[in-house]
Amino acid sequence: MKEKEVLHFSCHYTRFRDGEHFTPDTVLGMVITGSMELFDSKKRLHFKAGDLYLAHRNQLLKYVKYPPDQGEFRSVSLSFEEDCIRAIAKEINFQDQNSYEKQACIEIPKYKPLLAFFQSLNEYEAILNTNTPLLKLKQKEALLLLLECQPSLEKQLFDFNAPNRISLEAFMEKSFHFNVNLERLAYLSGRSLSTFKRDFEQIYHQTPSRWLMQRRLNEAYYLIKEKGESASTVYLEVGFENLSHFSFAFKKCFGINASSINPE
Repeated sequence: MKEKEVLHFSCHYTRFRDGEHFTPDTVLGMVITGSMELFDSKKRLHFKAGDLYLAHRNQLLKYVKYPPDQGEFRSVSLSFEEDCIRAIAKEINFQDQNSYEKQACIEIPKYKPLLAFFQSLNEYEAILNTNTPLLKLKQKEALLLLLECQPSLEKQLFDFNAPNRISLEAFMEKSFHFNVNLERLAYLSGRSLSTFKRDFEQIYHQTPSRWLMQRRLNEAYYLIKEKGESASTVYLEVGFENLSHFSFAFKKCFGINASSINPE
């Protein structure tokens, strides 16, 4: 089994937007060159070179990375599994066990010590992911600097409660365009997978997989027909993994190729 990469350097020469739409771990990062757009079901955030961001764990989140003209997009980030954050919460004697609403992603103020910390990580790129004791020290340093910069984040960072049970209809309508599996959707709706499937079929009278396929295709048709978007960009927006699968499903559903639709 491949070990999870905790320290990640991202480099792209063209616009990049692939990847899972679920953040299982907390991520703290900085854009080095270029810009990045992060968006959940509520809003979009834009980050440019030198900006810091925090993505909370167990959230639905999409991203697009843009390289600068004649250059490459570069960023550096640290991820924190729950056990890592629990250890730090215990060390600082954090006691609050309440649940708190949190945004999927937020911008962090440009705190000089935290900026300097991320800039220094370039020197560790070759060794940190293979040196566990040193990596744990860097994770701790990053979180303590973050809390020094923004103490109010303590409650969100150290909230280890599972999501509360929420309205399934409202949740699915705002989440269908994220490319995640049913287990993730069930968890985020505050249900076990079996309860999620049972509740879903009671409401929609079909399986979650069938509903998701049709809802994504309907949204794609609307975006192409009414908004003038192309199939080559819309398939990712509505939750498909690749263009060929989207094209096949679209033609099977509507009887025409997505590229044949004339925008209004």
